[in-house]
Amino acid sequence: MTNKSVDFGKTAGDYRQHRLGFPLDLFIRLKTLGIGLTGQDIVDFGTGTGALANQFARQNCRVIGLDISQPMLDEAQKIAKAENLAATYQRASAEQTALPNQIADVVSAGQCWHWFQGIQAAQEAYRLLRRNGSIVICHVDWLPLPNTVVEATEQLILKHNPNWRFGGGNGFYGQWAEHLYIAGFIGLESFSFDLHFPYSPDSWRGRIRASSGVAASLSADLVEKFDQEHQKILERDFPQNTLQIPHRVFAIIGRKVS
Repeated sequence: MTNKSVDFGKTAGDYRQHRLGFPLDLFIRLKTLGIGLTGQDIVDFGTGTGALANQFARQNCRVIGLDISQPMLDEAQKIAKAENLAATYQRASAEQTALPNQIADVVSAGQCWHWFQGIQAAQEAYRLLRRNGSIVICHVDWLPLPNTVVEATEQLILKHNPNWRFGGGNGFYGQWAEHLYIAGFIGLESFSFDLHFPYSPDSWRGRIRASSGVAASLSADLVEKFDQEHQKILERDFPQNTLQIPHRVFAIIGRKVS
């Protein structure tokens, strides 16, 4: 994903290596709701390095992943090729995919809806879906709970990048419901659950470099300066070999019946 000031293509390597993606529990829950079933055709908006798309392909779905960042698509394709997955990747925006009408059983979007023109993206998803198709918007976010490594990390990001606007989140995204409703989706439902992701200190540094507030928006020299200070904070205040990082997984689903 990119926008005017954020380019994840600049950090595609760290993004693929250190962002752990979505837990398998999410896909298990989605299956109970008819999403990610064998043989489904899925279009994944803002696919990035294919965190959703490649897992759906592992579940024997046919997937088209879309993104406007070619470096991110290249990383996703490497994974798909290495595992011989039925996933293809194309450069396109969520708002104007240029794909034919009614080609998908599911449209998915993972960790990206906030970068879109939400109503336009929802309308495009509606166009792509067959009758009784579903859209699912997924997020997995770290939680900056008090006195945690996440809180300390967010404070450091803001020190180096005061324009960063994604700190202090709670992992809930009910606001996307309005976009889906306006586009014509019905039967909206959502769920969430919390868990901890284990990171080594080095992998946590890589995860943070791959965030919108660091390598995707800062110059290389500023990223290096941030990373060095981040390393010192971790060594001083959080010397554990494994950091247990609190996260919240959230999903909202809409149905097309016409």
